[in-house]
Amino acid sequence: MKNFSNIPPLNAAAVLKRFHIRADKSLGQNFLQDTSALENIARAAEIQADDFVLEIGPGLGSLTRYLAVAAQEVTAIELDPDMLAPLAAVLTPYPNVRVVQGDILKTAVSEIVHKPGYLVVANIPYYITSAVIRHLLESQPTPRRIVLTIQKEVAERICAKAGDLSLLALSVQVYGKPVIAHQIPAASFHPAPKVDSAILRIDIYDQPLIPAELLPTFFKLIKAGFAQKRKTLRNSLSSGLYIPTTESESLLNSAGIDFMRRAETLSIDDWNGLCAVYKK
Repeated sequence: MKNFSNIPPLNAAAVLKRFHIRADKSLGQNFLQDTSALENIARAAEIQADDFVLEIGPGLGSLTRYLAVAAQEVTAIELDPDMLAPLAAVLTPYPNVRVVQGDILKTAVSEIVHKPGYLVVANIPYYITSAVIRHLLESQPTPRRIVLTIQKEVAERICAKAGDLSLLALSVQVYGKPVIAHQIPAASFHPAPKVDSAILRIDIYDQPLIPAELLPTFFKLIKAGFAQKRKTLRNSLSSGLYIPTTESESLLNSAGIDFMRRAETLSIDDWNGLCAVYKK
């Protein structure tokens, strides 16, 4: 176990004042400064001494320091240029950290990560949660584990079981196994958000649960199925795929799925069977 006791607390308000900057609400900036929460994130990632870690949105570098102590190398990509000066100051004792200014959603991961089996560990703005996860899961090289601090309710949705699945849950669970490692109260941040957070850990499978050649079909079908989630699958697939209800009913029957079910009740195995039939 890594010893994080030598990492000093970081007072976000004091650092912001020192550099004459403010948290930018439009960028979803809430700086995590609770030492227990920061340590929980680092431990949830199970970082090994030879690991390469990608951090998204390091902000003031509070979490970055914990990652640097545990990993061989950390690359932190930060969108806000105002954060570069405080980052440089806070991270001076950590020579194994490289800060890149840029937008992760507009950056190919292969441009900044060259080691397979890397880890992603980050406290990300709530509003880009879905986009960031999808971007990482579809990127090459693929991370072996993703640990994100996100809105608690979103983390719970991602970890839902069959019977209560959402488009987001399926989009994640097809690539890896998500679990909530810890919860973080809003008061742990500066400024404090209006909701509590959770540390979401996703262990990525060697291969997606849907065969690679069927993944485009899988995403096409689940988007259609959840577009009007209150409708039965017969009607939602008919509407989403622009096919007659007789055809969507036949498709579901061929896959052994009751056409009166709703999208959230289907497991990934059910969707896999539907993909195989639809592809034919």
